[in-house]
Amino acid sequence: MTTPTYGLVCLTLGPEVRFRTITLTRFRALPPEQRAATLLDLYAANISRLRGAATYCAARGIRLYRLSSSLFPMLDLDGDDTGASVLAHLAPQLLEAGQAFQNAGIRLLMHPEQFIVLNSDRPEVRASSLRAITTHAHVMDTMGLERSHWNLLLLHGGKGGRAAELQALIPDLPDPVRLRLGLENDERAYSPRDLLPVCEATGTPLILDAHHHVVHDRLPDQEHPSVREWVLAARRTWHPPEWQVVHLSNGLDGPQDRRHSHLISHLPSAYHDVPWIEVEAKGKEEALADLHARLHYRA
Repeated sequence: MTTPTYGLVCLTLGPEVRFRTITLTRFRALPPEQRAATLLDLYAANISRLRGAATYCAARGIRLYRLSSSLFPMLDLDGDDTGASVLAHLAPQLLEAGQAFQNAGIRLLMHPEQFIVLNSDRPEVRASSLRAITTHAHVMDTMGLERSHWNLLLLHGGKGGRAAELQALIPDLPDPVRLRLGLENDERAYSPRDLLPVCEATGTPLILDAHHHVVHDRLPDQEHPSVREWVLAARRTWHPPEWQVVHLSNGLDGPQDRRHSHLISHLPSAYHDVPWIEVEAKGKEEALADLHARLHYRA
């Protein structure tokens, strides 16, 4: 058995790792001459808090951290480069934040918003999705994160029934996106079975979420034999396999509940040799501490 690394997702339950934001409505209500100053203050504060997240994780031995995809609101607005100009001004500080994680030996991933649908049947959605995912990749570049699946940029399969379209577009994605891209199964549109051929054909790693798999296939629980089969099938898409990441969550009111529980009560035996596990639990850092205290196993 391996000793897994459990990952913290974006925020803490407590106040230690929190980020500021602004809505599009509020941003557009600002006088044009105030918009850059507002974003400068917000972006600088979030970069400082990101540095704090590196310190927080390092102090607790957390070696896997999911970056929030909302660190820099308004960065991908169509026809408005205010956010991009502000971030360019703060690039040295953002690079220092990235180096703080790397110096602490913390692996960084990002899982952008659900509205990114690269294989939509609507051209305007495809265009906005590509703009958004390219912006996220630019943030990772600015942080000094290597363009590889070590620093994963994770998406779901997108529009249901359009796996062929997804497979066709991946090779043409910009390198900062394509070289980091990973695909995760979901509860409704794309099972691991649907995504595996896409991943194999495009060199894209498959991130297995056992909870999503159980809900999608209406299985009794995460001890179903197919979970282990998909762990191994997904591992074959990772190069090297030691970089494999899976997602871990439990249903709030049973295996079929899509809502995540506060703590992890069940760690599937199929994950016994997975090296990197992102914990998607409402309890955030409490769930990680509880895992280490109760369910952490060693070889």
